[in-house]
Amino acid sequence: MKKEIHPKYGPSTIQCACGNIIETRSVMPRIQIDVCSACHSFYTGKQKLMDTAGRIDRFKKKFEGRVSVGKKSTKAAPRPPVKLKFSDVAKKEKLQALRDKVKAEGK
Repeated sequence: MKKEIHPKYGPSTIQCACGNIIETRSVMPRIQIDVCSACHSFYTGKQKLMDTAGRIDRFKKKFEGRVSVGKKSTKAAPRPPVKLKFSDVAKKEKLQALRDKVKAEGK
């Protein structure tokens, strides 16, 4: 370990806004905090539970009649393969033309 490049690590006091003082070690001699384990509501058991059930109802009531319009995609949608539609008469005519062609070739 190189000498004279590391900060001085020594005793430190952490003081909370509630008046609680904690003795520890740090590179800072004094640390000021707003909330500690002695006054935080989670650790003291005095947690406030918020009633969130009404929030969803208020949201639905507020946006009841509105319809969201999404952004259109900039990507081109893939095109389905082209299906040719022939009438029964056209199908019979093409089939007959193929038969005549095969007969003409002598197969």
